[in-house]
Amino acid sequence: MPLIIPNELPATETLLNENIFTMNHSRAASQDIRPLKIVIVNLMPTKIATETQLARVLANSPLQVELTLVTMGSHESRNISQDHMDSFYKTIDEIKNEYYDGMILTGAPVEQMPFEEVDYWKELCEIFEFAKTHVYSSMFICWGAQAALYYHHGINKHLMDSKVFGVFEHKVLRPHNPLVRGFDEVFYAPHSRHTEVLREDIDKCSALRILADSPEVGPHIVSTENGRQIFVLGHQEYDKGTLAGEYFRDVNKGLEIDVPKNYFRNDDPEDEIMFRWRGHASLLFSNWLNYYVYQATPYDLNELKENQGFPTI
Repeated sequence: MPLIIPNELPATETLLNENIFTMNHSRAASQDIRPLKIVIVNLMPTKIATETQLARVLANSPLQVELTLVTMGSHESRNISQDHMDSFYKTIDEIKNEYYDGMILTGAPVEQMPFEEVDYWKELCEIFEFAKTHVYSSMFICWGAQAALYYHHGINKHLMDSKVFGVFEHKVLRPHNPLVRGFDEVFYAPHSRHTEVLREDIDKCSALRILADSPEVGPHIVSTENGRQIFVLGHQEYDKGTLAGEYFRDVNKGLEIDVPKNYFRNDDPEDEIMFRWRGHASLLFSNWLNYYVYQATPYDLNELKENQGFPTI
């Protein structure tokens, strides 16, 4: 089934060139099918790249998915045109009376700041509260996962001595969990972050389960038992060249940055990129859509009321 995206979204051309089936709102409205409604809260400065990455992994599913893009009304996006933001993005105030099957909240380049010092923290807390009553299952990515763990479960992040940067091996700890169904016992995932969430802090929280982690970089996929909150502490959605773009950008600026580990063949930035996380990225997002969104939410989304008809967080 197709991915339903806003008319004229820049990601459309990229997805069509990759033979990914997309459909605009006008065509979708003519079909008698209720698509899954997914809201993406995009906190990344590279808005179009992130839109495309998430659209790509969400499209690899037999389900019809309709995307709504949300930004922070209290924060000015400086790396994208205002026309793009006005055309394709909404704020929490504009969607506060809507209901969604799922939500994805991205990372953001603010991880070295205390949460409360982020200029849009108050608005982000409003979104966390909104998701409790208006979204069935939420997936939080990288800094977004750290922020959600802090807000919902009181688990703080910790600054690391050096940046975690590269592609790392992870082991599935709970192979019978639907979110990792079909995963290999060991799989790869990209990371790019200066902070971490400690395994022992997560283990102390009875509401959370670590589904996959790495002895080198720590927990990667964490979930509540009922799957209403999922925390991905890396960037499974990243494109093949995302880490390379980040590395060469900093090199060209004269900034100190290590070569991303296990990413270029022989760890040589002049050699080819080893793209070895794409399959599990598709599997992660399709499992989420199938087992925790499609099979769990009611047909009438207005039934989504806190503590009524579905498990609590």
